[in-house]
Amino acid sequence: MLIEKYFRLLQKTVDSYAIVQSFNINFDKRGTHEGFIRGEIYFIDGSVLHLREFVDVDLIIDRLMYVYHYLDSSKMLVFRYDDTGHHKELDLRTFPHHKHDGSEENITTSPAPDLHTVLDEIETAIKLQ
Repeated sequence: MLIEKYFRLLQKTVDSYAIVQSFNINFDKRGTHEGFIRGEIYFIDGSVLHLREFVDVDLIIDRLMYVYHYLDSSKMLVFRYDDTGHHKELDLRTFPHHKHDGSEENITTSPAPDLHTVLDEIETAIKLQ
């Protein structure tokens, strides 16, 4: 897949959610199949998702780095998924993939989510409010 196709896929994913109020996402092509994505997605309840991905989509969608950092309308952490190689001491089954759930200190195992999965989680949280 060409990186431009992946960029369009992400754009279409964000556009498909009624909970999205607005967004600002920058797509930086780094090669034919590589790209860096950085941005914010603002939701109807005042919450915001900050995201970063560095991807190689040559043979498969391989997110070499990702962060999905979700804050409520008071700018308090709801969750953050990332694959930073810290917290090795926790011996997480999914290392380096993990989730900060509700606070920086509450770290749990987590498979690497994609943007669609993260937006589904946010949509459920917003609907439960």
